[in-house]
Amino acid sequence: MLRQRGNMKKNLKLPMTPGLPTEEKGLLLARMLDEKQGEEIVLLDVTGVCPIAEQIIMVTGKGQRHAQALADALLHLAKEHNIASLGVEGYQTGTWILLDFNDIIVHVFQEDLRGFYNIEGLWSEGRRVDWSTAPRDAQ
Repeated sequence: MLRQRGNMKKNLKLPMTPGLPTEEKGLLLARMLDEKQGEEIVLLDVTGVCPIAEQIIMVTGKGQRHAQALADALLHLAKEHNIASLGVEGYQTGTWILLDFNDIIVHVFQEDLRGFYNIEGLWSEGRRVDWSTAPRDAQ
């Protein structure tokens, strides 16, 4: 199934995970990061603002191994829920791991790099999603 992205100039279409809307998928991923003790989790809805994703998630890891464990947990969750995983970058160093789930991009940072790259500032036009208080009926 293909879904048209909102207000994009090029009228791009991205494949969507069958049966799991982007909003539910973002909440699922954010909650997994919280369960694995990720820090400062931010979920941004960047629909119509970002040309490559509808949501962006940022999380801080407590070190290289923790960052890698967060990435591993997300990949395992994606496999369990049949969520397309299009690629992973930066896993070996664990300082900035980028996971591409097609309509959602996840950035797993170490604290110093997160502040330096300021992804939240880059996508400040996006809307913050309060994942911690959203209903859990999607799971």
